[in-house]
Amino acid sequence: MKNKNSAFNDPCVLFAYIIVCILWGSTYLAIRVGVSDLPPGLFAGIRFIIAGLILLAFAKIRGYKNVPGRRDIVNSAIVGLFLLYGGNGLVVWSEQWLASSLAALLIATVPLFVALIDTVVPGGTSIGWLGWAGLLTGFSGVALLMAPGIELGGTQLTGLIAILMAAFLWASGSVFSSRKPTSCSIIYSIAIQFLAAGIALSTTGLLAGELPRFHLTKAGIGAMLYLIFFGSLAGYSAYIYILKAMPPAKASTYAYVNPVVAVLLGYLILKEQVTLLTVISAAIILGGVLLVQMSRAKAPVESPGTDTDKLTTVSKSA
Repeated sequence: MKNKNSAFNDPCVLFAYIIVCILWGSTYLAIRVGVSDLPPGLFAGIRFIIAGLILLAFAKIRGYKNVPGRRDIVNSAIVGLFLLYGGNGLVVWSEQWLASSLAALLIATVPLFVALIDTVVPGGTSIGWLGWAGLLTGFSGVALLMAPGIELGGTQLTGLIAILMAAFLWASGSVFSSRKPTSCSIIYSIAIQFLAAGIALSTTGLLAGELPRFHLTKAGIGAMLYLIFFGSLAGYSAYIYILKAMPPAKASTYAYVNPVVAVLLGYLILKEQVTLLTVISAAIILGGVLLVQMSRAKAPVESPGTDTDKLTTVSKSA
């Protein structure tokens, strides 16, 4: 059996890790481009419905036998509603006003919320003094990063609050997913998550009167296709692959790279401003996340299985 701690010596594993770091970091840019031309609810909803249908077709063609039962369908749908409808949906909605780099930096707080929820909810893992120091540090960075938006108020402040709510919902869904694992194929589980979120987002968009504003453009179609095939399908596949080859703590280090990629792409392509305050806030937030993860790494964690047909979803906003 391969040593998971030396997984980066395998070129395939290293390539998959780089894919996750770059693709998931670039999704914030694609979302920003997409919502510039398309209404957020239908834009995100159609993306997930198409991705879900593709995964269902793939599972059927490959003949996966671990089909979901009623409990698997319910649990997967709940996870999808938390992570993708609430978490990703609010990110898409917020990026109508917020820079993609700012959204990515605030979403980096997901591990902080996960640690907080897992500590408070009975049956979770306590983070200890180091974890609490990390929470204090991380949320101090959030306050510093949000300070200019708080002063501006209006849609800027609304977007900032919505992003933090997105991070909280994503963390809540992650904790629920870890407490309610599915017994079906991971492909089926992810497909159900995509479809549940896609239907909910599309319904929300229709109820909000987005249909008259839905006019496909080259930029909008390009952003949607990128998110479907690279953000959702390729990103998830690459992450599942690296989970097989390395410990979860090492695999999750992509979360430190994603904001850097998002900030760099936002600066180079969309000319988003990167200030000294942004850099300092980002360093404080990621430093807090590092302390929290160090605290949680001291607790015994069950390793994921090596069969891709049984893995459970552990991911960020794809």
